[in-house]
Amino acid sequence: MELTLNSFILNLTQSFPLCIITLLLLSVILVNGWTDAPNAIATCVSTRSIRPKRAIIMAAIFNFLGVLIITIFSSTVAESLHSIANFGDNSENALVALCAGLVAIVLWAVLAWYFGIPTSESHALIAGVSGAAIAIQKGMSGINIHEWEKVLVGLLLSVIIGFIAGFAITKLIEKICRKINRRQTIPFFKKLQVFSGASMAFMHGAQDGQKFIGIFLLAIELSFGITNSGNIQIPFWLMILCSLMMTLGTSIGGYKIIKTVGMKMVKMEPYQGAAADIASSSSLLLCTCLGVPVSTTQVKTTAIMGVGVSKRFSNVNLKIVKNMFLAWIITFPACGLLGYITSLIFLKVF
Repeated sequence: MELTLNSFILNLTQSFPLCIITLLLLSVILVNGWTDAPNAIATCVSTRSIRPKRAIIMAAIFNFLGVLIITIFSSTVAESLHSIANFGDNSENALVALCAGLVAIVLWAVLAWYFGIPTSESHALIAGVSGAAIAIQKGMSGINIHEWEKVLVGLLLSVIIGFIAGFAITKLIEKICRKINRRQTIPFFKKLQVFSGASMAFMHGAQDGQKFIGIFLLAIELSFGITNSGNIQIPFWLMILCSLMMTLGTSIGGYKIIKTVGMKMVKMEPYQGAAADIASSSSLLLCTCLGVPVSTTQVKTTAIMGVGVSKRFSNVNLKIVKNMFLAWIITFPACGLLGYITSLIFLKVF
């Protein structure tokens, strides 16, 4: 069945749960662009390679392109999120449960933004939706173990690859430029950092945009009574809608999180900021090509840690790092539990 824009709008006027889910998903995508996208440009702002307003505009443009272009060529990440949970054969109840899971995600995302913690909306999305599915299925049959294995692999990869790549690229740059006067390299690395910041914004859109597209498509299919679609085909209009929403969120900006990630955690020079961005965007590209959903926040922050440690361990603000890791660890159980509880409530009320 072809999911056209006209058929989606028609279903939107006839299905109250789909209306709520659409509003919630668009809100989550907006919040993601608002809170996660600033991580992409945090380093180039902190090293004064580009002004904050220009950086936010750049991030907005490349977020849009990342969601759109990568999804056209490869939708493996969207496919993983689309089938991460099993809501059963009752499409009406499934829509209600999915709606509840998204409420939990929005609550968690707003709390994280308020406290300036760069927590992962990706993990919140996965946990909230999974918790809702467990509630409606009354057990672990609500989740797809195979897809969850990818998530756990991604969780490990995002920490290890980001850190190692940040450390290694910084050391490589220092070795190549060891005989060059550092002041002479600053203009080059500032330009490189703007480029690498743009690539990081592009890959943020590619990774996170697909996750939301996958869940959005699941909601649309449920509204049509489709509970087991098999291979997915993402409509072009849905790519555009999600791209635009993430772009809007990014354009609002998130200077509080830019300050936490780029200025408080590690003090960096332009070449170090470029190393962090190259490391994180390359890691995200690799994981996206492999179809592994990873947290863009984790990849970027661990890359920055690797850059900091390459000079000396004391360069890293351990208090900030500790808060971030605690937020990451808490996200899965907290959002999962919120999704579970809200799903039970919604299923009784509606």
